[in-house]
Amino acid sequence: MQFSGKIWKFGNDVNTDEIIPARYLNTSDPAELAKHCMEDADPEFPEKVAAGDIIVAGSNFGCGSSREHAPIALKAAGVACVIAGSFARIFYRNAFNMGLPILECPDLAAGVEEGDTVSVSLDSGAITIGKDGRVLQAEPVPPFMQALLQEGGLMNYVKKKVGR
Repeated sequence: MQFSGKIWKFGNDVNTDEIIPARYLNTSDPAELAKHCMEDADPEFPEKVAAGDIIVAGSNFGCGSSREHAPIALKAAGVACVIAGSFARIFYRNAFNMGLPILECPDLAAGVEEGDTVSVSLDSGAITIGKDGRVLQAEPVPPFMQALLQEGGLMNYVKKKVGR
């Protein structure tokens, strides 16, 4: 799987309440969640983000509560991939379960600016920075996790396996 997109940059310790504020958790409708995605971190984000864009962040992305709404909101907003220095463990698992591609690359955030573009290969873990062609290496996403992503998340993956 490969992605190319414009970067939206965030810092360290972006918590799930910044990704999708708790005041919007009375719905699980992805389109409604997308309208409020990242608005506490950047109030204009829901209007600015476009399908295929990529979030780059520092360490501990997705810390806080274990809400599945956070990766759902990001995915529904059009975010193709999140690349962070590290992820909170529960967010890491929830992202794959909900079909949101993520990669850990501790060096990326320091080398890019918001608005830059990157190309990402989940197979190899290669991240190519558009402005200068530099390639950084993230840990590749294992094939079994890519299978979850290709099916849109764990539930779709299981439904396909059971229904065969």
